[in-house]
Amino acid sequence: MDKALLSTGKDDWETPHKLFDSLDKEFWFTLDPCATNETAKCDFYFTKENDGLNESWEGETVFCNPPYSKKTKTNVGQEAWIKKAYEESRKNPKTIVVMLLPARTDTIAFHKYIYGKAEIRFLKGRLKFVGAKATAPFPSMVVIFRN
Repeated sequence: MDKALLSTGKDDWETPHKLFDSLDKEFWFTLDPCATNETAKCDFYFTKENDGLNESWEGETVFCNPPYSKKTKTNVGQEAWIKKAYEESRKNPKTIVVMLLPARTDTIAFHKYIYGKAEIRFLKGRLKFVGAKATAPFPSMVVIFRN
């Protein structure tokens, strides 16, 4: 398959408002660790500049829509965010991390950090991210890490 059909080169797609609002009603998020100043979903958030991977999420209720790219020389990749979410959720029973992810059940990260270790909610249909011209070319899932 042509990789151009699966990637726009954009790595900071904003979560659809309706999806975030429904999850926020359930979880009451306090931290968005993968945000830009324009896409932040919580008052408390981290951007590339203050690097949420190197900050503590302890005691927070986290909503994380991480970059979907694979690891490159300039990007740590999605697996690092999944690992961080898993590890942060294990540090403190009050920490809950909810991630919006592509439903890639064939990845090492899925089997190492998600499958059998988190609640998984597969989303029906394809998401249309804020500002996108079309729906995502992949199915999505919501992953919930709790201690």
